Amino acid sequence: MNKIFSSFRDPCGYIYEENGKIYRYVAPSYKQDYDKLINSGLYAELIKNNRLIKTKEITPKNGAYKLLEVEKIDFISYPYEWSFNAYKDAALLTLKVQKSALMHNMTLKDASAYNVQFHNGNPVFIDTLSFENLDEKAPWAAYKQFCQHFLAPLSLMSLKDVRLSCLMKQYIDGIPLDLASELLPFNIPFGLWLNIRLNAYFQKKYETSQTPKNRFQNMSKTKHLALIEGLTQLIKNLKSPTRETTWENYYDLTNYNKTAFKNKENLLTQYIKSLKNVKLIADFGANNGYFTNIALKATPNAKAVAFDIDVNAVEKNYMEVKKNQKTNLLPLVLDVLNPSPGIGWDNREREDLKARADFDVIMALALIHHLSISANIPFDYLASYFANFAPYLIIEFVPKDDSQVQKLLASRADIFPWYCEDEFEKAFKKYYTIVQKDKIKGSLRSLYLLKRK
Repeated sequence: MNKIFSSFRDPCGYIYEENGKIYRYVAPSYKQDYDKLINSGLYAELIKNNRLIKTKEITPKNGAYKLLEVEKIDFISYPYEWSFNAYKDAALLTLKVQKSALMHNMTLKDASAYNVQFHNGNPVFIDTLSFENLDEKAPWAAYKQFCQHFLAPLSLMSLKDVRLSCLMKQYIDGIPLDLASELLPFNIPFGLWLNIRLNAYFQKKYETSQTPKNRFQNMSKTKHLALIEGLTQLIKNLKSPTRETTWENYYDLTNYNKTAFKNKENLLTQYIKSLKNVKLIADFGANNGYFTNIALKATPNAKAVAFDIDVNAVEKNYMEVKKNQKTNLLPLVLDVLNPSPGIGWDNREREDLKARADFDVIMALALIHHLSISANIPFDYLASYFANFAPYLIIEFVPKDDSQVQKLLASRADIFPWYCEDEFEKAFKKYYTIVQKDKIKGSLRSLYLLKRK
């Protein structure tokens, strides 16, 4: 049994993995709330609407009240990797779950953004043990957490800079409301003033008080529902920021002619089809996901995670996934040069990218020159890095004579005598066997299918 480290905070149970399956241990202390979750019809309603991860009760052991087999998420992602609209959808899902809970006389005792994952193209709530019996007179226990995990980051992303979601890496318990208040513009919608600025004021005023105040005391169910409706409208009214980025229109500016572009598509299709049992693909530098989708067409039963540093390109990819109801693609924001680290307690509460990787194939197309020329990453370092992630790598080599490389060298000295195809192959052969290599017709580039040794 491999206990999932991030579940250590919950006294009502924990998650563990065994033989490739995910299980949730439900402690006897959660009996009353679990029974109400099931018997009230709340669980069935959430499952019907695809808002809660599916679980199946199996024979309990080790003193558990219940033991649940949990539907496995293909890839665990974190809020600081989501595009704006993905983050917004996660927030709205949390509020929908809370509203359903209230209608069944239950409530969410926490509203962590980490309780949401993207699964089969949609956000889904994954913490079955977050529900408890509703005390109508008590305030919503998760209100502050919702504001810090969802409202604060989304407000900053919308009204200041979409890249400020990165603050969630620093503040694992959510962005402090006083910080969000200071960073937001002076003139903000009344709802944000009420739930962030005024909320921050009361937190600071009563932080040392032995009898802390809460402006949502003596709540009726009607007031609970009104709070959720207000937060819902506030989140819905936050608009996706408009900001030009470097790579959002990459495919309009590429130096590929039609012949080269089509040949690259055909080679990628051929490479993917030659591999067996491909379940999960990772595309580094995926931009808007064009070639990720080519790979998925070649292996219809697989899924893919499309990583890119450009927030607008990832946003476009996410909105395309949403519009077409794709269930096999997850676009995420990621800087390959500075990938998501392990954070939280013991740097293990939220895992780094390598720890979460269970990919069958890595794609790195039109990326190597940016890593080696722009960021001075030697081929040896690239080869050893990619070898951590998957048994197969599909990588495109872009030579120095290529116009895109020449653009990179136009504003700096050429200190890269080692940047050539022979040195590239020499470095990667330490970790991989070359299965196939093809020149991309109509270009100076080569495409490689490599198998890890």
